[in-house]
Amino acid sequence: MTPFGQRLRQLRAERKRALKDMAAALKVSSAYLSALEHGHRGKPSSGLVQQIAAYFNLAWDDVDELKRLAQISDPRVTIDTAGLSPAATELANRLAEKIGDLDEATIAAIRRAIKG
Repeated sequence: MTPFGQRLRQLRAERKRALKDMAAALKVSSAYLSALEHGHRGKPSSGLVQQIAAYFNLAWDDVDELKRLAQISDPRVTIDTAGLSPAATELANRLAEKIGDLDEATIAAIRRAIKG
């Protein structure tokens, strides 16, 4: 699940909206919306994020948060290390190789270390 998918599912649960009803209102398939929630689809378009924000009648701050979550929710990340140091390339490759084995505490520590 992606950060965006997690928030989308949370919004639906809080407002007691069925996936199929939301999909119909947004004119997308239930399968697409489900895949988006589960992180099986790439990050949503800015247009769809706006539609979702309107569907839930979100306040400005919540809309900005939803947009931010969409930007960091690509489940298939590519890291271009061309022109960076060998250490940076090694880090990117080791992270790609080991991310599935990391526990939540380690992930949280790495996130804290690189958060800008």
